[in-house]
Amino acid sequence: MKKLLIIAHDPSPNLGVLRQALIDGAQASGIEAVTVASLSPFDTRSDDVLAADAVILLTPENLGYMSGALKDFFDRCFHDLEGRTDAMPYALLIRAGHDGTGTRRAVESICSGLSWNRAQPVLLCKGPWQDIFEDQTRELGMTVAAGLEAGVI
Repeated sequence: MKKLLIIAHDPSPNLGVLRQALIDGAQASGIEAVTVASLSPFDTRSDDVLAADAVILLTPENLGYMSGALKDFFDRCFHDLEGRTDAMPYALLIRAGHDGTGTRRAVESICSGLSWNRAQPVLLCKGPWQDIFEDQTRELGMTVAAGLEAGVI
């Protein structure tokens, strides 16, 4: 069995919908050899990441940056993970009220410093809420989990 870890900061109802869509997609029928764990960044520890085979990060754009919760996770865990999670496949979902550029740049910079490999293009759900965000997010979860199961990520 492979393990997919979803690290999701979801302080609003809409972000909760996206978190659940990631979980639902990753647990879609036909994906049988992947277990899914979903944690808040505040609850995620280095050992959780070390036990995972891939990670999906979900963050809102806050003041042109990642959420403080996700930054807290990286601050606490970066040095424990550095050199121990090289080539970790990851995907990034940003719920942006604006353009998401600063958020994307910051998260990708940290993931690059950890030598993680982006497994999918960044999913940027920007502007006013749209129902299609849920479908796109479910597809991201399913694609990452299926790729993990197939051994292509």
